[in-house]
Amino acid sequence: MEERINLIDADREQMKKSLEERVLSNNPESDIEKILKAFDLAYDAHIEQKRNSGEPYIMHPFEVAKILSDLNMDSSTIISGLLHDVIEDTEYSYEDISEMFGEEVAHIVDGVTKLTNLNFRSKEEKQAENTRKMVMAMSNDIRVIIVKLADRLHNMRTLEYMTEAKKKEKATEVIEIYAPLAGRLGIFKLKWELEDLALRYLDEEEYHNLASMVRKRRKEREYIIDEIIKHLYEYLEKVNIKAEISGRPKNLYSIYKKMNHKGLLFEQIYDLSAVRIIVNTVADCYGALGVVHNHYKPIPGRFKDYIAVPKSNMYQSLHTTVIDDKGETFEVQIRTHEMHEIAEYGIAAHWKYKQSGGSNINTETHDNMTWIRQMIEWQDEESNPEQYMEGLKVDFFSDEVFVFTPTGEVISLSEGSTPIDFAYTVHTQVGHTCTGAKVNGKMVPIDYKLQNGDIVEIITDKNKGPSLDWLGIVKSPKAKNKIKQYFKSKDREKNIDLGKEMITYDINKARLNPKDVLKKEWLEDMASKYAAKSVDDLFSLVGFGDLTSKQISGKLITWYREMQKEKLVEYKEAIKPKKKSDKNAISIEGVDGLKLKIAGCCNPVPGDDIVGFVTRGRGITVHRADCHNITEANETERILRASWENDEDNYYNASILIKGLARTGFIADVTTKVANSGVKINGIDARVNDEQVTELNATLEIKNKQELNKILDSLKNIEGIIDVRRISG
Repeated sequence: MEERINLIDADREQMKKSLEERVLSNNPESDIEKILKAFDLAYDAHIEQKRNSGEPYIMHPFEVAKILSDLNMDSSTIISGLLHDVIEDTEYSYEDISEMFGEEVAHIVDGVTKLTNLNFRSKEEKQAENTRKMVMAMSNDIRVIIVKLADRLHNMRTLEYMTEAKKKEKATEVIEIYAPLAGRLGIFKLKWELEDLALRYLDEEEYHNLASMVRKRRKEREYIIDEIIKHLYEYLEKVNIKAEISGRPKNLYSIYKKMNHKGLLFEQIYDLSAVRIIVNTVADCYGALGVVHNHYKPIPGRFKDYIAVPKSNMYQSLHTTVIDDKGETFEVQIRTHEMHEIAEYGIAAHWKYKQSGGSNINTETHDNMTWIRQMIEWQDEESNPEQYMEGLKVDFFSDEVFVFTPTGEVISLSEGSTPIDFAYTVHTQVGHTCTGAKVNGKMVPIDYKLQNGDIVEIITDKNKGPSLDWLGIVKSPKAKNKIKQYFKSKDREKNIDLGKEMITYDINKARLNPKDVLKKEWLEDMASKYAAKSVDDLFSLVGFGDLTSKQISGKLITWYREMQKEKLVEYKEAIKPKKKSDKNAISIEGVDGLKLKIAGCCNPVPGDDIVGFVTRGRGITVHRADCHNITEANETERILRASWENDEDNYYNASILIKGLARTGFIADVTTKVANSGVKINGIDARVNDEQVTELNATLEIKNKQELNKILDSLKNIEGIIDVRRISG
C-alpha cells in the first residue's frame, strides 16, 4: 500500500511540474500558486475515478488545462478547466469552489456543468437545454464556452474508448455545435482539429481515404508551395514590403465538406494548400495583394476582402485564389501580425484583464460579438427546444454572406439567405410589408440567393402583408418566426377552433368521450409544457400547425387511460383479501390497520419517496411523492407520510419507455438485455412512429429502485438507443 501511495505522489508532482512549465512558458504572469492549488483539489477529488480508457480521471482536466494554457488564457480560465467536472462528478459544491477560488471561477465551472438534475423528453431537448444554459452563461462570461471547447477537444482525442453509438453522437454534436462555435469565436486552431476528429468517427472510411490521398500529394504540393514562397519573397522585397510567408495545408474536414457539398473529386480541389503572407500594416496587406495579382492571374469571383468587411468572429484577412504560368492553382491569404493572432486564437487574442482579477472584452471586440446577443434574443423568442437548436444551426453556425444596405451599412446573413431574410433583419415591419427587392440596382425575385457584396434595396407597400409561401423561401429562423407570429395573430380565432376540432377528432377516433378526456387541468398542463400562455393558445398552435394534434391528444388519452387503469387497480385491490406482505412492506405515519394499495398510475417501488392518499371508503393508496395525481391534488389533508419497511420478498411493477432507431432486432435486443438481468417482463407494447423511431412501453417486475436503475443503465448501451426512462405518474 505504501508503494502505491508513493507512486501516486510521484505522478502528482510530475504532472504539477509539467503543468507549471507549460503555463509559465505561455504566460509568465499567471498565478501559478493558485493554479497548482486547483490541480491538487482536482487530483484529490477525482482520485477514485477512472476514464473509459482505464487511465486516472485527473488526466482529463489536466489535458484541458494544457489546451487552455496553449490558448494563452488567464489563470481563472485555466483553474476553471482543472475544476470543470468537480461540481458535476464529486462532492464539492458551487459554494465550495466559490469560497476557495472566488465567484468568478465558480461561475465559469457552473456554466460548463451539464444540466444533470433535470428530466428531458428527448435527447434533442437535453442537447438544446444544455446549449441554452451555455449561451446564457457565455453571454456573461465568454470563457465558459472556451473551457467547454477545450473539454470537448480532449474528449474527442480520446473518443475511441466510447461505444459506437456514443462516438457518433459526440462527433455529430461537434460538427453541429462545437466546431461552429469555435469558428464563431475565431479559434480556428480548435475548430480544425475538432472537425477532423469528428470526421474520423462519422465517416471513418472516407477520413482514411482522404488522409492517404493528402499524404501522397504532400511532397509534390510542398515542393510547389516552397517554390511559390521563394518567388513571393523576391517580389515583395523589390517593393520594400517585409513579410513572413508560409504554407498551410487545408484540414481534412474542409476538403471532405467541399467534395460532398459541391460534388467534386479530390483531384478537382485546387486549394488544398494556402500561402499565408503576414505583413506589418494594413497598407502592406493591399500592397502585397497588388504584387500577387501582378505576378499571378487571379481567378474571377475568388477574391474576398475581410479587412474592409470583417467576419462576425473578428476575422480579418485578404483572400485571393490565383493560378501560375504552370497551371498550378493556390489560395493566398494576406494579413497583419495582429490579424494573424486573432485568426489563430480568436476571442482569446482579444482578452483583457482587470487588475482585480476579473475579465473584460474590449469595446471593439464586444461590438463584434453581437451574434451572442442575437442568440439570447432567439432563445427568448423560441420555446420549442428542437426548433431552437435548428435555428442555431441555420442562423448562427452556418457560413455567412455580407451584403450592404443602400446607405453602405453591412448586414451579415446566413449563406443562402434571400431578400426577405434581409428585410426582416432590417426591421420586422420592413419584412411584413416587403413586395420586392433590387440587388445591385436590378429587380430580383424574392427567392434570389444573396451573394457577398450585394447591395440590397427593399421595396415596401404598407397596405400589403406577408405570404405563408414565404415560409418555404426564407432561410433565417427569425424571419420564419416573425411570419408565423403574423399569421397566428391574424387568424387566431380560426386556429383555436381548428386546433380544438382536430384534437377532438383524435379522441373520438380512439372511441373515447371528449368531455372525459379534455379536462381543464390536463389542458393547462399541456399548455405549460409547450410554453403556451393559455389553453386557447395551445389550440391555436395546433390549428396553425406548430404542433400536431396527436402530440396533444396522444398525451391526454394516455393520462385518461392511466386514470382508468388506476381506478381498475383500486377496485381489484379492494375486492382482494389483504396481503400480509403489504402491511409489512409500507408504513403510514399515524395509521395502522387500514387497507393499503399500490397506485397503478405511478407504480412506486422500494427506494422511491412515497406518500399515502386516503381514498374514501377504500383505504389508502400509496403513490410516488412526485406523482402528478398527488402534486395536483388540492386535498392535502388526505395526504399522509409513508415509508418503506424492510421488504426482501415482494416484487413490484415498474413501467418504462424505451425509444430507439427502428431496425430489425431492436425489440429482441431490449428483451434479451432485460432477461439477462434476471428480471421478468409483465407486459410490453411497441410501435414505430412516423419518424422511424421505435417506441416501446414495458412493465417490469422488480424488487426495488436500485434494481430498476441498473436495468435502465444497461439498456442505454443498446445500439441506436435514443431515450430510456421510467414512466412517471
